[in-house]
Amino acid sequence: MEQEYEVAIEMKIGVTAPKGFKAAGIHCGVKRFKKDLALIVSDVPAVAAGVFTQNKVQAAPVLLSKKYLNENEKFRAIIINSGNANACTGERGYKDAVMMAEITAKELNIRPEEVFVSSTGVIGEPLPMEKISAGIKKIVHYLSDDDNNTAAEAILTTDTFIKTFSRSFDINGNIVTIGGIAKGSGMIHPNMATMLAFITTDAAIEKNVFQTMLKDITDKTFNRIVVDGDTSTNDMVIALANGMSGINTITENTEAYEIFYDNLFEVLKKLSIDIVKDGEGATKLVEINVEGAKNDEEALKAAKTVALSPLVKTAIHGEDANWGRIIAAVGYSGIDFDPAKFEIIINEVPILLQNYYVTLPAKEANKTLKPKEINILLKLNIGSGKATCWTCDFSEEYVKINGSYRT
Repeated sequence: MEQEYEVAIEMKIGVTAPKGFKAAGIHCGVKRFKKDLALIVSDVPAVAAGVFTQNKVQAAPVLLSKKYLNENEKFRAIIINSGNANACTGERGYKDAVMMAEITAKELNIRPEEVFVSSTGVIGEPLPMEKISAGIKKIVHYLSDDDNNTAAEAILTTDTFIKTFSRSFDINGNIVTIGGIAKGSGMIHPNMATMLAFITTDAAIEKNVFQTMLKDITDKTFNRIVVDGDTSTNDMVIALANGMSGINTITENTEAYEIFYDNLFEVLKKLSIDIVKDGEGATKLVEINVEGAKNDEEALKAAKTVALSPLVKTAIHGEDANWGRIIAAVGYSGIDFDPAKFEIIINEVPILLQNYYVTLPAKEANKTLKPKEINILLKLNIGSGKATCWTCDFSEEYVKINGSYRT
């Protein structure tokens, strides 16, 4: 029986893996050919948590979803369109976002305030509401609790692959599942850039506890990824918990809390890394670890600065282990450190040791950057602070994509 159960949970992934969730993705005409409308629905009212873009220019769906989250206790659905961001569209854009919630609610026989709205794509163009309205009326007929890919596909823009993941685990004898889908490829910076993530779980959890947990984990995952340093207008992470696993409500300072936290972290981390892997024009995934900083905050500043550096990212693409660019980036990060104690290790190979001792000739050092996945460890050797960020290289393809991209 145990083996049969393991096979079963492997077959259901993403947002429909937890009990009581359905999803679908279709083409409604916002894009020319690809899927562009997704719907996620809980069979029963769910507690929600959300984290939104820090950009002062916020798209209409962000404003509406934040409002609904703050004013309501239970939610049932998330409607998402891609191909058009509904950003910088003024009063019309807000009314269109409200209409998306209203039409979805009518089709599902629920209240509009129970529907989150999300959009991604080109900024500054009004939504083609006739197409979206018809799409919403159509997509409800495709909802399935076995939908592994279509919803994940429908939220993509310049992404080259779908991003979906789930984990099942035991809490007090009950199987609990967390599933998620995400999109993101460009405009990615550690303040949640042009990325969307939608998380579902059949756990029962207090709203305030869920919100605090999601924000904390987002800060350690989605807010630590870098592609190009741009923060978009539409970013959001929405999580729904419907309680259908049958567990008691999760509260703070309990073993159940710790188990759920660890698994939610792993889901968000996996989706975050997938976004970096799919960075526009990226050929390498780079994990940057900083150790020995004065404190964790300074370690994070150093890691983020290196992750954002165009000179570091282009050197990685060119497979040039130019340690000078790395130490220079840490130098302008604003942290307190002793450059003479600084060390760089790339894929477990020491490149620079203390007192500026270079361990290898350039040609040998460059070989450490040939793999598709690269780990850069920076040792500051002045304290116990540590942090991790993820980034990717910069290639010519990034310029081509962003010089011509229109959905």
